[in-house]
Amino acid sequence: MEYKKRIVDNLLDLKLEAFGATLIVGPKGCGKTTSAKQKAKSFIEFQDEEQRENLLAVSNAAPSKLLIGEKPRLFDEWQDAPKLWGTIRKSVDDEGENGLYILTGSSSQEIETPHTGTLRISRLIMYPMSLYESKDSNGTVSLKELFAQPEKFDGCVSNLSVDGIIFAICRGGWPKSLTNKTERSQLEVAKDLYRQTYSVDISNIDKVKRNPRWAQAILQSYSRNICTLAETKTLLGDVKANYDIGQTTFFEYINALEKLYIIDDIDAWCPAIRSRTAIRSSKKRNFIDPSIAVAAMGLSPEYFNLDFKTLGFLFECLCIRDLKIYSSAFDGSISYYHDRYGLEADCVLHLNDGRYALIEFKLGANEIENGAKHLNEIERLINEHNEKQTQCPIRLPNLKIIITGTKYGYKRDDGVLVIPIGCLKD
Repeated sequence: MEYKKRIVDNLLDLKLEAFGATLIVGPKGCGKTTSAKQKAKSFIEFQDEEQRENLLAVSNAAPSKLLIGEKPRLFDEWQDAPKLWGTIRKSVDDEGENGLYILTGSSSQEIETPHTGTLRISRLIMYPMSLYESKDSNGTVSLKELFAQPEKFDGCVSNLSVDGIIFAICRGGWPKSLTNKTERSQLEVAKDLYRQTYSVDISNIDKVKRNPRWAQAILQSYSRNICTLAETKTLLGDVKANYDIGQTTFFEYINALEKLYIIDDIDAWCPAIRSRTAIRSSKKRNFIDPSIAVAAMGLSPEYFNLDFKTLGFLFECLCIRDLKIYSSAFDGSISYYHDRYGLEADCVLHLNDGRYALIEFKLGANEIENGAKHLNEIERLINEHNEKQTQCPIRLPNLKIIITGTKYGYKRDDGVLVIPIGCLKD
């Protein structure tokens, strides 16, 4: 089967260049092992039942023997042989070379190690596939090039229809779904991952027995509040309506879902353009992939023909997932802006050199004007702040972007770029 290139491939090259070993983490089923095998020159798979018993015996008695092999050497499901961590850490110290080992494993099992591995074993987060990686986006607009030369953007055309976007949201970016031949079987992958999360993985992650019904209820509440600023008391009250769960227990479940890379909340951006009390600072509720929310709500692609409001929130989740993946190629990070006056930017994309983009997500063309007003008003407030506070100016946005589900992309007279999600790449 032909390997579909991932944006994380180049990031793994950098990690191997900079560190002795790299641990790839991320949600179950996002393709960690497959991508690691593209770089490894030898590997050991602890889930191979024909070799498992022998490998585990060696790892327990003399783990250093397993390090023998061409480098980089991959250890898949390494957590089944926890002594490997310290052995690899020592090997990196002894050999003094980089790019020796790659570790991958299930996110559903957390292992406590005697040493952190700092400066020896680096972590690399991997996400599900973006629309560009799954070939749903034609990639005619590079996010990196937009920051470098925004004046060169002269429009674009997406081949991705609204129906295509809906299906991509429901299917998710799980590599397994792309290898399935029918749409029905493609949609089943996210459903199974959702079921595994609340029934098995929520307890396996740290060997604490948890109630699957409570976990399911939390995921369902999160789904109904996806890409909103719903407070903890709202989510907890939603679950407590049917189950007697305490606040401490609720937070323990949330923490476990974060460790599983299922919940992936967005932090607030709080520039000094309003009073501190005016700017919302709570986290925006989100999943690593919109398909989890669709599965939790028990919805099908056909449902969204009648519910564009819910679709809008899921579209935002899809866009945030893709922007996180694309911006990871140049060390970007994501936040949001919202104040009590209703002024917002769905996303603020920050680069490590200080540049940033204000972004709104609007599925349909009729919402573009309102989104542009928000972005321009935030820019105006920053200018106003800088006129008053000349000693502490705030950098103006390098880009103002509205990401849409429409066909055509263009530059507005006010400088706002309208770009279909079906045209973006890293």
